[in-house]
Amino acid sequence: MTESLRLGTVDLPLGDRTYVMGVVNVSPDSKNTHTVARSVDEALLMADRYREWGATIVDVGGQSSHYDNETIAAADEISRVVPVIEAMAAEGHLVAIDTWKPAVAEVAIDAGAVIVNDTGGLADPDMRAVVARSGSATVAVYVEGDNPHDVEAIEISSEKAEQTSAAFRELLVELAQEDITNVIVDPGIALNYRGDYEAYTRMQLEVIAASRHLHALGKPVLIPIPRKRDGHRVAAYISLALEHRADIVRVHDVAMACDLARLFGRL
Repeated sequence: MTESLRLGTVDLPLGDRTYVMGVVNVSPDSKNTHTVARSVDEALLMADRYREWGATIVDVGGQSSHYDNETIAAADEISRVVPVIEAMAAEGHLVAIDTWKPAVAEVAIDAGAVIVNDTGGLADPDMRAVVARSGSATVAVYVEGDNPHDVEAIEISSEKAEQTSAAFRELLVELAQEDITNVIVDPGIALNYRGDYEAYTRMQLEVIAASRHLHALGKPVLIPIPRKRDGHRVAAYISLALEHRADIVRVHDVAMACDLARLFGRL
């Protein structure tokens, strides 16, 4: 079992706490409008506010992952995220780059990102090469497709956590052979899929409740909290993740997550 998570020069102890990862979107087409920053100053202000509330990590994304949105060129994504990452890193923030594009990840690391949050599931050999060269931490997101824009309906199963863990177990062996070991696992339950939304909603909860299967992999577990229209449902997902000892929760509702983590004695 990993006892700490190395992010650049920082070691985060694991086990009795849950770190909050707050989302900052610099993609203007994001559907989560309250996390959209329209300038570097606005993004930095948002990150500073997250830190004051108790968040530890900022997740910066320049490409909306919803399949309804356009897939933009890597160069456009880079132009959105790099100035923001540079500004945040200069202020001591621990920054993750949320992307499935290797070119974006590589430039983001150079700009100061300490985590590559790969929504392509670390399947792309070029992305693996970027991570291996840099030695940065990386989030392997479970995705049923090549990337979040290339998805259909997710397979609904009462054993999804076990199936996801089995897929990760194979992936982790492959990654270790390529000297990629600083890996965080994310069951991908915040990604958008076509198909039965209500069935997917119930399965998201089931995966969190069965996240012991993910913890058994011996890697830090990140639970991405799905966005819901109703705030009480978001609170339910966060609380369930805290109850099941998530190492990191990735959230759009940062104040709520920090308050609940503090209530659970895990902040």
